[in-house]
Amino acid sequence: MKSTTEDEADPIDPCGRTDLPPKVSRLRMKLNQKAKQEPKFRFYALYDRIYRTDVLQSAWRRVRKTKSAPGVDGVTFVDIEESGDGVRGFLQRLQDDLRNKSYKPDAVRRVQLPKPDGRMRPLGIPTVRDRVVQMATLLILEPIFEADFRDSSFGFRPGRSAHDALDAIRSHLGRGKREVYDADLKGYFDTIPHDKLIAALEFRISDRSVLRLIRMWLQSPIEEVDESGRKTRHKPTAGTPQGGVISPLLANLYLHWFEVLFYRSDGPANWAKAEVVRYADDFVVLAYYQGDRLRSWIETTLEGRFGLTINREKTKVVRLGEIAGEGLDFLGFTMRYERSILPHSDRYLHVGPSRTAMARVRMKLRELGTV
Repeated sequence: MKSTTEDEADPIDPCGRTDLPPKVSRLRMKLNQKAKQEPKFRFYALYDRIYRTDVLQSAWRRVRKTKSAPGVDGVTFVDIEESGDGVRGFLQRLQDDLRNKSYKPDAVRRVQLPKPDGRMRPLGIPTVRDRVVQMATLLILEPIFEADFRDSSFGFRPGRSAHDALDAIRSHLGRGKREVYDADLKGYFDTIPHDKLIAALEFRISDRSVLRLIRMWLQSPIEEVDESGRKTRHKPTAGTPQGGVISPLLANLYLHWFEVLFYRSDGPANWAKAEVVRYADDFVVLAYYQGDRLRSWIETTLEGRFGLTINREKTKVVRLGEIAGEGLDFLGFTMRYERSILPHSDRYLHVGPSRTAMARVRMKLRELGTV
């Protein structure tokens, strides 16, 4: 009997995905290895991999797992499954459209979801067809950019979680970096400049067909329905709508370059001994001391170089000293130093649900009619 060689064994997906077929994981592993070995390499032949049959099938299975509403065409997953030619025919037509470069994305349906503070959060819902193509593109691009992303980034990344981000903050606080710049970006997902985002992509991707796909998604019309049922559409000039499959990766990529600048030899990580902990667009900068130079660097870089807007009303400096009092709210948790009830014990870092998180839970309970 022929023994199984290392090449024949099922590959381990470079991003820890366990639901992909071996051939797709092997492709992703090769892309990831190439990106790691050559940090300045620009990938020029990716488009045909996006419409590979096994990649499209994997993309379908992944988006099918989510419970999401239909897009502007009203087509659901069940509609496709119960159609005459089923999923196979749907994917074949999609593959033909991509191969012939006749694929054009549909408009994105926008809905407004309530937030605990009474404001509304816009959510974009692409059609099933567009979700599948975005997921196929994500499967190809993710292992490339994961090779570049820094350890200070935790949001929307495989194998990383909000609790990992909190652990990183706890570690930096334990080393005495207890002055924290708690940043809030105003409408981040809706305000990312398209030209600067494409430029960030082009550091790694030179395949024009892939860049064209992403441009089309960024510029897809947004459809909204008002209270009277009237539909309106507008073409966005900035942003990558929350709800799109590809949006978290693009949003991560854009702020990745803020971290790159931060940790350069001439950045605050060097001259202020500061650290960043980022979860998507939520991030904090921890240092021994938050001086004018550090705050100015953060704000000038984000608003000047990156074209973003800092919400001055919510952005603040929190000083987590040994004296109980100030707390840092991050990802639904509050961190503050508390006095220990044990005799002869020092103050300790208490981590518990934030008021906002508790308000969110109470709102959900009210919706369920339990309170």
